[in-house]
Amino acid sequence: MSFLAPLAFLGALIAIPILLLYMLRLRRREVLISSTFLWRQIVQDKEANTPWQRLRRNLLLLLQLLILALLVLALARPFITVPTFGGQQTALLIDATASMNAIDETDGLSRFEMAKRRALEVIDTLSAGSVVTVIRVGTLPEVAASYTSDRTQLQAAINQLQPGTGEGDWLAALTLAAAGGANAEEFNIVIISDGGLGEETNLPAIAIPGEIRLIAVGQSADNIAISALAARNLPGEPPQLFAQLTNYGAVDAEVIFSLRVDDDPIPLVSERYVVPANGMQSIVSTDALNQAFEVLQAEITLSVNNQANDYLSLDNQAWSITRDSGDRTVLVVTAGNLFLEQVLRSIPGVTFFTAEPGSPLPTQTYDLYIFDNTLPIDAELPNSDMLIINPPSSTALFTLGAESDQTENIQLAAGDERLAFVDFTNVNILKFRPIEAIGAWGTPLITAQGGTLLLAGETAGKQIAVLPFNLRDSDLPLQITYPILMTNLLNWFTPSEVLVSDGTLNIGDEVVIRPPLEANIMRITMPSGVVQDYTIERNTLIFSETDAPGIYTLEVFNNSELLQAETFAVNLFSPSESNIAPRTVTIGGTVISAEIEEELGQREFWNWIALAALLMLLIEWYVYHRQLQIPTLLNPSRQVVRPRRV
Repeated sequence: MSFLAPLAFLGALIAIPILLLYMLRLRRREVLISSTFLWRQIVQDKEANTPWQRLRRNLLLLLQLLILALLVLALARPFITVPTFGGQQTALLIDATASMNAIDETDGLSRFEMAKRRALEVIDTLSAGSVVTVIRVGTLPEVAASYTSDRTQLQAAINQLQPGTGEGDWLAALTLAAAGGANAEEFNIVIISDGGLGEETNLPAIAIPGEIRLIAVGQSADNIAISALAARNLPGEPPQLFAQLTNYGAVDAEVIFSLRVDDDPIPLVSERYVVPANGMQSIVSTDALNQAFEVLQAEITLSVNNQANDYLSLDNQAWSITRDSGDRTVLVVTAGNLFLEQVLRSIPGVTFFTAEPGSPLPTQTYDLYIFDNTLPIDAELPNSDMLIINPPSSTALFTLGAESDQTENIQLAAGDERLAFVDFTNVNILKFRPIEAIGAWGTPLITAQGGTLLLAGETAGKQIAVLPFNLRDSDLPLQITYPILMTNLLNWFTPSEVLVSDGTLNIGDEVVIRPPLEANIMRITMPSGVVQDYTIERNTLIFSETDAPGIYTLEVFNNSELLQAETFAVNLFSPSESNIAPRTVTIGGTVISAEIEEELGQREFWNWIALAALLMLLIEWYVYHRQLQIPTLLNPSRQVVRPRRV
């Protein structure tokens, strides 16, 4: 702290006469009396006529000295040196990424709270006429306050900011800031951050119309994180666990690794590991997971009397969802059909097997059976979904007519999702056998002049489609519409998983969702328990609100009927955020260092001291008048006291 008017401290000398007034004794007037007998006791006081008395404790004196001290301090105009940024326009970018939750600052503050303090200091020291915008940099940059010179509005916007839990899109934030200052005569960008702007904190060159300044926060690199967690539950094999712990500090850390399954509050595993400084500890086990499970939750805590510190707690937990491979199994009963094999290999998530016609079907159940130019023995159809191509005879489900070559004027059922993007305009079919469903289970999807070319429907809980012609008697397998039609039919038969994900999601990642065709409502339950409903208006949806670590539950409905439900986990597996060491910022190869000394400002607070002096004066006035109260009937013992007030 410094002072603009240090000579004002000479005013403290006024305390001397105040003390003297309290020490000065009243001089008594001499009076002649006839006898001193009754006054002999008073005469014995030899100091009665001395001009001074011993200074006694007095509340008014203390208050008056305190008022004087505050007034002198206010007149001295104390100030602290803070960074100041002038300019016509200033874009203030506040880092709200996961690393800013680290608590390594003084007074137990997080880096984000310290960043907010520094931001308020910048607002207080802006030059007159400056306008400022405040941008919160998280997974998506947000404009907390548009360009304004209203300091009250800017301070309120900064105070309301909250830290995020993921990485930051700094490229988008800087681009947004630069766009706002394109027409400014003088423009500055001020970044308040710990320097973790990306994987290598090195951003590509951006056309900034002004200067970029950095205010650095953060002090330590000490942090231990769960950097990986995965499990596989393979049929016939014990579950396999893989986890990785990373120590970003300079001291070896002893941690307790706990593992829970599903909703069981009791840890399945609780073991100690020593993670080397600036190193990793891998955990691979086939014995830890000895029961069926779906959700794994791992957690690390520092052991007692540990020399290491762990300043960021967001990466101390991790989740993993364990499920089957999700592949749809298909049994193809055929004498050999290269067209079928090729299209099945091209569809992701499909595992197919082949069987010879005329042999009994395997006892294993498959998601889909494809019969190519054949039917099961005695036409006993399996109790599962089926695609029948060129059936040799009628069954209990359909009847076949006489062979026909009237394949002109092909029509497709309008609006049916099973025919989405299917085009039969250039498809040529040599011959087919018209087919009709027995009962009302089947719907003609593709028709020609001579009859139905594709019949599909549902009966007894199984979905069936029939193509009454041989693929070799057409050029359909050579058309682009062939894999499209087969993909549509397979998705209708055995819908693939709603989630299109490899199972590893980080905070801020987008989730691709492909709901069933008949679904119209999607519901997602967040880790916090908040439930959000969405209307399904397209085949593929993008969910991007993965801004918190934990387990998300996805449910898809057809009105009130639940069709499918899946869960997915979101974790903070980010080296750039878990490595909380303060770093420099590099943009386009140029290092942006925290050189705030080049332009400093003075932040005075004499007005607060003067306000405190006024408050002390009111207290002194109250105490003085309190002591002057006269006796009342309710309090006759009160004596009138004449305090000394200077």
